[in-house]
Amino acid sequence: MSDSIALLHRLIRTVSDFPQPGIQFKDITPILADGEGFHAAVDLFVAEIQDTNVQKIVGIDARGFLFGAAVAYAMGIGFIPVRKKGKLPWKTQHYSYTLEYGTSTVEIHEDAVAPGEQVALVDDLLATGGTAAAAVNLVRQLGGEVVKAVFLIELDFLEGRKNLAGIPVTTFLQY
Repeated sequence: MSDSIALLHRLIRTVSDFPQPGIQFKDITPILADGEGFHAAVDLFVAEIQDTNVQKIVGIDARGFLFGAAVAYAMGIGFIPVRKKGKLPWKTQHYSYTLEYGTSTVEIHEDAVAPGEQVALVDDLLATGGTAAAAVNLVRQLGGEVVKAVFLIELDFLEGRKNLAGIPVTTFLQY
């Protein structure tokens, strides 16, 4: 597993001043473009989730879709997208939350999770944890349970884990 982590570290590209001055953006697209890297990332997610009883993977708009769908496929289980408001075509539940620069709303199809169903949350990045916490709240609104949250990258200094209290969180790369 340490070889996979080392490979992913090498593939992450840091882009200075994106999307605004002072930000050191962690770009995952080199991982996606590298067959070995993408395979390693998906395998790490699967290894972390496979011993749970999850029936579905929840991925957060939009990069969480890339990893989450691949993980769900590899595990032979369903995938649920959590999207920005207005992007899902059917009846939805929504959850609004505060960002440091305003508010945002995410949605889930109202039939995506059955009451009592266990899911794992998958995304590329844990920063402040606001969007991940919103996704957890959506699953709970539907009667489901998030039993694990797994992220490729964590920005430790933003302390996003605090917003996911009570949920086991795993990250593979920390900055």
